[in-house]
Amino acid sequence: MQPHSYVALVTIAALLTYFWMGLRVGQARAKSGVAAPARTGDPILERHIRVHYNTLEWLPIFLVALWLFAIYWNDLVAAALGLVWILGRTLYALGYVADPKKREAGFMIQLAAAAILLFGAAGRIIWTLATVGA
Repeated sequence: MQPHSYVALVTIAALLTYFWMGLRVGQARAKSGVAAPARTGDPILERHIRVHYNTLEWLPIFLVALWLFAIYWNDLVAAALGLVWILGRTLYALGYVADPKKREAGFMIQLAAAAILLFGAAGRIIWTLATVGA
């Protein structure tokens, strides 16, 4: 059985990226003076919160697709695509906070990486079932 060490490291890196985004929410909250549980009142804080939430919305899609791709295709390729996803999320975060109009490039990068992982894994699973059986 393949240990999938590269994908495991990318999974940790993705979770650390999410953790970093959470820390940025806390920093923005402290800077703006908007106390929890309020989420509105400062546009920069609202952007940080949206980046954090949007990343949480994408994590299940990304992580499941990442692991299935690694299992059914290749650990190293999955890990490389995972790093592309992290890069896209980071660019999305930095762009969105600076100006919401600057989020598109990062979003499209992470979307492409997630789509390749998801549809690549699905295609391989279907192909395996069709040719080899259960």
